[in-house]
Amino acid sequence: MISHRATCHCGAVELRIDLPEAGITDAQRCDCSFCRRRAAPNFSVPLDALEVVRGADKLSLYQWNTGTARHYFCSMCGIYTHHQRRANPNQYGVNLGTLEGVNPAEYEPIPWTDGINHPSDER
Repeated sequence: MISHRATCHCGAVELRIDLPEAGITDAQRCDCSFCRRRAAPNFSVPLDALEVVRGADKLSLYQWNTGTARHYFCSMCGIYTHHQRRANPNQYGVNLGTLEGVNPAEYEPIPWTDGINHPSDER
């Protein structure tokens, strides 16, 4: 595992993200009603691979509909940092643009996932 630093725009929130040696292999965007409005590419990590190093008190939580997904953003600058996934609550989706030294454009084309027809809605 290799630790990476992730921050919001103003620096009030800092995360430590542990990634495997292979790095990010699953960058994606979602077209659900919330994600398509922010269009931020994200990647998955297990819950224990993300630590809020600084600014936990600056993180705001947004939930809607089923209340399963937990979307976090900096209350100071508004940047979405990460979310606990609805499809797999044992994972976080992390905003690719928050990783220090990473330009999301280098991962293009980044595929879109079908969040409109979410697998959890089929139950």
